[in-house]
Amino acid sequence: MNQHHESTGPADARQITLRGPAELADALPYLMGFHPNDSVVMVALHGGRGRFGGRLRLGIPQSPQEWEPVSEQLAECLIKGSERRGERPDAIVVFLCQDPAEGESGGRLMERLRPLAQHLRRACGALDVPVLEALCISDGRYWSYCCPDERCCPAEGNQLAMPGTSVMAAAATYAGIQVRGSLREMEARLAPLKTSAVPGQQRALDMAGAELLPRLLDEEGREEVARDTLDLARRLVERFGEVPAATPSVSDLNDDRLVGSDEAAAMILGLQDRETRDRVAEWMEGPQADAALRLWRALSRRCVTPYEEHAVAPLTLVGWVSWSTGDEPAARVALGLALRLDPGYTFAQLLHEACNQGLDPETLRRCLRGEREARKRRRVHGPERSTKLRAARPTAARRKRAPSGSTRPESATARRRSGQAAPGRRAPGDKR
Repeated sequence: MNQHHESTGPADARQITLRGPAELADALPYLMGFHPNDSVVMVALHGGRGRFGGRLRLGIPQSPQEWEPVSEQLAECLIKGSERRGERPDAIVVFLCQDPAEGESGGRLMERLRPLAQHLRRACGALDVPVLEALCISDGRYWSYCCPDERCCPAEGNQLAMPGTSVMAAAATYAGIQVRGSLREMEARLAPLKTSAVPGQQRALDMAGAELLPRLLDEEGREEVARDTLDLARRLVERFGEVPAATPSVSDLNDDRLVGSDEAAAMILGLQDRETRDRVAEWMEGPQADAALRLWRALSRRCVTPYEEHAVAPLTLVGWVSWSTGDEPAARVALGLALRLDPGYTFAQLLHEACNQGLDPETLRRCLRGEREARKRRRVHGPERSTKLRAARPTAARRKRAPSGSTRPESATARRRSGQAAPGRRAPGDKR
């Protein structure tokens, strides 16, 4: 189960009246920005007219034993999160979205998930917020867990509206809101390659790990690797910028051809250094942002077995640049994948929380711009001052200072003693 839920802030102020379960079911992709697969979605409602507020998504837990505690966690998270934003929900709408298993009908799936719907309704009720409607969406149909009237909610379910024919679809088209396809399709764009290029990429990652990891254990070597990674990243971003993006699927294929296996391996290993990752995160706006975003996506796909965990850094950069450029659905998907691989990765945690709370990314952009300007000033004025500061530091303090776990991988010996990852894989202790 992915423990990291996805939520959004209050909905747009436009007035759209939805009447009944059919229009609620049709509105879901427009509320989320994609068609959620295998997901629990909860939407807060405010006021007598049921204005949409915060939204929350979580992958449906596979084990029914998890359903009750997860329901309590989700109800508290949505309600308390809405309160922190200044408005407690008056009601909640719940959606359970899942495709039937092989040989399973949509109706049987609906019944199988009924206990989960009941747990969610009880959890919200325990916090004095009623569930106004709970819908199961599966196999092109929807069922209501709340309506007992078979005249409007028959046992075989109701067919979903044809795409683009509802009042929500019309309003979304007018507002320029796009639905990106399914959550599964969005995640597939960031998943490791499954092509004939995989063996070559594995060999390149093995060789890069053998060459770079010893250098990363040395302070001077680490700085050299960081410089090399930044230089390579600049060249690749420039290369991507020279090739216009096409439709998503064609663009991904073209982008994969723009990066060689050795280049991808060097970048993936180099981005495990926190300071290097933070430097390239500065490419978050303007024409450079689009090229950088395509590069980070391509690198995420190059993290093939057994290097899947190395994708956390490029996935987090995908999430950051997507959020910075206004694509919140893509940002939440990428950050959710990063946290699925490493729930303790601090940078992804912070971005995920900020995105979910509806914060303005300009605050972080301003901070990164400030870092960039300070670095420029240090290049012009700083060498003498930094030398004096280093000389003024007590010798004992310099000698006792431990290397940062976020910028230096642990030695192979230390990993073997602690039972951690094999050489060449990202150290699990690197959480930033």
